[in-house]
Amino acid sequence: MALMLNGAGVSRGIAIGPCLVIRRGELEVLEYAIPRALIDDEVARFEAAIKKAQQQLNQVRQQIPANTSPEISAFIDTHLLMIEDEALCRVPINLIRRQQYNAEWALKLQRDALVTVFDVMDDPYLKTRRDDVDYVVTRIQRILLSHQEQVDDAVFQRARGCVVVADELSPADMLLMYQRGVAGFISEDGAPNSHTAILARSLGIPAVVGVPHACRYVLQNEQLIVDSRYGAAIASADDNALRFYRRCIKHDQSRVAALKILKDLPAVSRDGCVVNLMMNIELADEVALSKKMDADGVGLFRTEMLFMNREELPGEEEQYQVYAKLMRVFKGCSVTIRTLDVGADKNINVNPLNDYYGSNPALGLRAIRLSLKEPQLFLPQLRAILRASALGELRMMVPMLSSMREVQQLHLLIKMSKAVLQEKGQSFDTAMKVGAMIEVPAAALTADAFARQFDFLSIGTNDLIQYTLATDRMDAAVGHLYDPLHPAVLHLIQMVILAGKQNDTPVSMCGEMAGDPQYTALLLGMGLREFSMSASMLLEVKGIINDSDVSLLSRQADALLALDNPDDIVAAMDALGTH
Repeated sequence: MALMLNGAGVSRGIAIGPCLVIRRGELEVLEYAIPRALIDDEVARFEAAIKKAQQQLNQVRQQIPANTSPEISAFIDTHLLMIEDEALCRVPINLIRRQQYNAEWALKLQRDALVTVFDVMDDPYLKTRRDDVDYVVTRIQRILLSHQEQVDDAVFQRARGCVVVADELSPADMLLMYQRGVAGFISEDGAPNSHTAILARSLGIPAVVGVPHACRYVLQNEQLIVDSRYGAAIASADDNALRFYRRCIKHDQSRVAALKILKDLPAVSRDGCVVNLMMNIELADEVALSKKMDADGVGLFRTEMLFMNREELPGEEEQYQVYAKLMRVFKGCSVTIRTLDVGADKNINVNPLNDYYGSNPALGLRAIRLSLKEPQLFLPQLRAILRASALGELRMMVPMLSSMREVQQLHLLIKMSKAVLQEKGQSFDTAMKVGAMIEVPAAALTADAFARQFDFLSIGTNDLIQYTLATDRMDAAVGHLYDPLHPAVLHLIQMVILAGKQNDTPVSMCGEMAGDPQYTALLLGMGLREFSMSASMLLEVKGIINDSDVSLLSRQADALLALDNPDDIVAAMDALGTH
């Protein structure tokens, strides 16, 4: 009898193979006091564990093939940089020396403090960065506890052609198993936005995460089907199911082969509509490893990670160097840098900035609100971005604007920053384009005014949907209410696109909806002509665009937007592109 397990699918593929169950088990970390005379030895033990963890990750890094996408290597480099960060390599040492804690306990306390910060964040991407802290800390803890790794090279060798079922999987695990030819993954832990999930998408590995007790329900070596399109795994499938899914795999292989042909082609619909496809870059550390990746440029570069988990704010020069590196890597392409989006829900360990805590951080002092309140935070960033604009086509984008008064204050601070740079004789693009993120319903409803005040608009669908529907998509209890196809959401998006068209102001979209192929045809029909997304989704979205008749989609989108019944909207979505 077939058994179906459900979780969150993180890619669109299907895998069939024998099950390889891997259980790491929980680490038991105990507290005990270190005698004062042995403190130096305990510190040395901790530092040795740090060094060994670095060596392990470097070994993984070295095994990544040279022709592998740079964004894949960036996951390991992020963890290497995290190990070197003072938050993990110095703070536990201070706890060992001051409190006489054993190394494992000191590291656990610091891990708990960091995870607490990430857990209260509103931004879904940054919220799931707690996984990175856990991956790194767990690797160090296993070394400190002399915990035998159950995922050794012998297991990796057996992974070829298998569906791995594990309680947890790190990006390093996934890379090594990918190199050994793993067919697919199922994990008990994980979220769709975790680094492991993102890596699975980038590598094209069928994977389902967040499947409770998966290791208990499957048997070693039994045949498993992973359908990551629908977040499902099937054990003990009958012959009919196996034949069906094997046909699906052949169809997917043909589709992937066809997409590769599109790599050097422009995104142009069948009726000649040209679309710009941009990529999102999430971390500053990815810049040195990123390439053009078949994108027309960078539609979103987040800057908040430059400010987090440090004792003092990054200065103008430090920020400039990061932005300048970004401009050099993407020379000749348009690059959009988003100003700081932090607040009470995102930690900045600098007084008085870390004192801003509200009862509802998502609606509190964050993003442009915090930047306007704290000019010492915002002005150095404005100057750094302006200076980098001298190096190429740089656009600045401002998050969470909601009123014209904020717009007036913003333009005044930009004007002041330009005056300071002119006085110093520093170069910048006097005509640098400034855009507004439309992610608050108030901004969408007054999009016409925003379109007159800015050079471009960018729709941030993650927050726009959340605020419109009063739904936290990371909350499992109400996640089903987070619906990009809700009529209210679609009408707000349409208002922004129309406002841009009427005022000759370009409109882009940088939220997850832009990189989800199921919405591409609808957004094209609604008039969107610039999409920004994860590099791994570019070719798939391009394939849909190049196979579309936009004039037909425009008529169908108009009809869909007149609907209010959810079933009718779904049916209309299925019919998009068909006569």
